[in-house]
Amino acid sequence: MTSWQGRNVTVAGLGVSGLSAARALAGLGAAVTVVDGGDGETHRARAAELAATGIAVRLGDAETLPEGTDLVVTSPGWKPASPLFAAAAAAGVDVVGDVEIAWRLRGPDAAPWLAITGTNGKTTTTRMLASILAAAGLRTAAVGNIGTPIVDVVLEGDDAYDVLAVELSSYQLHWAPSLRAHSAAVLNLAPDHLDWHGSMEAYAADKGRVYEGNQVACVYNVADKATEDLVREADVEEGCRAVGFTLTAPAPSQLGIVDGILVDRAFVPDRQKQAQELAEVSDVKPPAPHNIANALAAAGLARAFGVAPTAVRDGLRAFRPDAHRMEHVADVDGVAYIDDSKATNTHAAEASLAAYESVVWIAGGLAKGATFDELVDKSAGCLKAVVLIGADRALIREALARHAPEVPVVDLDRTDTGAMSEAVRQAARLARPGDTVLMAPACASMDMFTNYNKRGDAFAAAVRELGASA
Repeated sequence: MTSWQGRNVTVAGLGVSGLSAARALAGLGAAVTVVDGGDGETHRARAAELAATGIAVRLGDAETLPEGTDLVVTSPGWKPASPLFAAAAAAGVDVVGDVEIAWRLRGPDAAPWLAITGTNGKTTTTRMLASILAAAGLRTAAVGNIGTPIVDVVLEGDDAYDVLAVELSSYQLHWAPSLRAHSAAVLNLAPDHLDWHGSMEAYAADKGRVYEGNQVACVYNVADKATEDLVREADVEEGCRAVGFTLTAPAPSQLGIVDGILVDRAFVPDRQKQAQELAEVSDVKPPAPHNIANALAAAGLARAFGVAPTAVRDGLRAFRPDAHRMEHVADVDGVAYIDDSKATNTHAAEASLAAYESVVWIAGGLAKGATFDELVDKSAGCLKAVVLIGADRALIREALARHAPEVPVVDLDRTDTGAMSEAVRQAARLARPGDTVLMAPACASMDMFTNYNKRGDAFAAAVRELGASA
């Protein structure tokens, strides 16, 4: 464990992870200064709380490195090109994130980490894994990019948990050079956050950091060659194995599907001849293809930790996905209404659309630099009609004109929050019994809503209003 007594640490950001790191390091004897470019009411309230515990706070200046700093701890969203970090580099001062701090705070007998990253599905897979580990009788928690700040969890002590299920974003991995997980999984790779990373290559490289130093298994997606490439490039412990997951029959050292059964050909005595049944596809909720892939990845990490097959089954049966993730809101006049507001990029929307045969698709929002030709081209076969909302809806409309010109499109020229009610009414007009109205926007929500949760809530409210008038 690193000694923090007397160190001069600058924490960048007054968000949840920044507050957690600041309090933890101050409690361990470091002299902590928190800097944040904001100076609003919320910032001042948080600054006052920290000041009461002896932590210095500088508001309104996030660019100047405090004098005497010997380590900078950044919040995940701060870009590598931030002036504060340039100043740190010029002064020879390291910059790390909260995950790196948590790793350094671990004691010699700390719980192993089972780490999960990927463009989509991280939270669901991490929570699935935690459910499986709990079903095995292990003391565990889903932490990292979700739930309780990981620094706080580590400070509970080495004997608080048997194993941790850790979700890691590409931001967190970028700032965590020392991390060495027991086993890790990269679920998938698709362009995302390229404005932060600078390129797809840099984004993939940061995702691949999760495999560095793995001890038992590097779990990858057989259908996504880029994830296997990251395994090949990783420097792992001797004896660590590459373990694939696939939605088809698994080869040796893979987990996959046979006749509706999740099976394991990786963690069995004879991988050439044996396969262990783990669970039924119907045990996964919802049993959409991408969610079954999530379940297989979670099962792979659990099996790498020695979890019994029955615990995989029981954990998957007990798991329920978070809100706004392919959440069934209601059936109205024979039409299913599904809220997948969490589908904030094209990769997630493609997976969601693939789960249904006949879809009236509600899409649009902030594109974040994305293009939609590949998404529309792959999904055209299931589209019955499309209702577009949001600031960048024209990009999707143009892709539809190129790749699915026969699909009817309603373009709602409004970005107010009430547009969602109109979108649901238009979708209902276009749908017929047996169809699915799917709100999987493929875009961020901030043009119309505070976040994807509020967008999903608006959709659900509109569906309930529709049902009440039916």
